[in-house]
Amino acid sequence: MSDLREMMKDKKRIVIKIGSSSLQHAETGDLDYTKLDVLVRELCDLRNQGKDVVLVTSGAIAVGRKAVFIKDEKEDNPIAVKQAYAAVGQARLMMTYQKIFAEYNQVAAQILMTKNTIVDNLNRFNAQNTFAELFKLGVIPIVNENDTVATYEIEIGDNDTLSAIVASLVKADLLILLSDIDGLYTDDPRKNPDAQYIEVVEKLTDDLMEMGKTSTGSDSGTGGMNTKLQAAKIAGSTGVDMIIANSKDIKVIHRLLSGQKIGTLFLADPDENFDLPLYVQQMHRE
Repeated sequence: MSDLREMMKDKKRIVIKIGSSSLQHAETGDLDYTKLDVLVRELCDLRNQGKDVVLVTSGAIAVGRKAVFIKDEKEDNPIAVKQAYAAVGQARLMMTYQKIFAEYNQVAAQILMTKNTIVDNLNRFNAQNTFAELFKLGVIPIVNENDTVATYEIEIGDNDTLSAIVASLVKADLLILLSDIDGLYTDDPRKNPDAQYIEVVEKLTDDLMEMGKTSTGSDSGTGGMNTKLQAAKIAGSTGVDMIIANSKDIKVIHRLLSGQKIGTLFLADPDENFDLPLYVQQMHRE
């Protein structure tokens, strides 16, 4: 088992996803600049080691809503209102990232995706080429769903899924999902004190996938354990190892990549019959 964790030291291309709730102050919903700074420093240090790094981050709608002084989100807000928030928030969020990355002499780039980026063959090919060139330039891509244009028909839906799609697209070695949980349990540990922690998942069974459907995420995010297991299915089927770990301490990133036993490790289980564009196309049809 320790050998599996030792393998993390050799990962060369890493996708890291961090959720909305991990980047905000719980009391106000405003950005937590201390966490942002630590996150950027961790990513820059990985880049300085010669690794390719991709950050999948969310929060554009929340940041935009704050920027235009809207305190409470109405449940019945039309999608155009949320897209307007995103248009403001994406610019602000990226400006914040650029400033912090610049402090560590690192260049970041923004990539906004929708389902069509993956489903359309030419769009997918162009996206892969863009990522490849950014890696050659030593740039860290920051990826989010394009909330300013995404509607139900073309949205990916959550950043757990998006990060797994990106990991598959760039042929990553490892996907790290940072969330408000320590890893995978046999039940929701916040509700069931007898829930058992699972350190390694060698194969995603139907029972595990069903188990994820009974849990939910935090109020700030869009994904619970179900979306994380769906991400594990996408990543594993396309040859990418995945780890779920707690974002309470952002420095967990370098600890994971030093081989420490933190979080739940999902081992890649490549499926040559897995069709990523088809899978993405059918996601909202169930």
